[in-house]
Amino acid sequence: MMLKKFLCVASICSAAWFIPVANAQNTDVTSAAEQLRVQMVDPTTDGLNALVLDDLSYGHSSGRLDTKESFIGDLMKGASDFVTLNIMDQTVKVTGDTAVIRHTLSATTNDSGKPGQVALKVLQVWQKQAAGEWKLLARQAVRINP
Repeated sequence: MMLKKFLCVASICSAAWFIPVANAQNTDVTSAAEQLRVQMVDPTTDGLNALVLDDLSYGHSSGRLDTKESFIGDLMKGASDFVTLNIMDQTVKVTGDTAVIRHTLSATTNDSGKPGQVALKVLQVWQKQAAGEWKLLARQAVRINP
């Protein structure tokens, strides 16, 4: 009986120990995702480079696929221009050094000078680097039907 109580208490304590670690990782990757959202509205090459991996696979709702170079290039030259970008219904799941973020995105755009509106469901895959920072590895969007 005493062993059962000890094991039960040990389980509760070890579960409580891991919760702050998971929450800290969720907070860290959520912060990186928010930095990316800000960079997409007001982009800088250095800021974007700090947030995405060299092997980035960035899928658009149109089916077009960007690399890191084309993703950053389009934002910097205004081919992709987010005037506003709002994130809703975000979920974060961290498993080891990988995080999956899903959210709904609504934005006003001015791509190449052409005003528009977009509503998307987005999946992002983030990878934690050796230095502890989170970087975007992959992203895929699908349009929300009106």
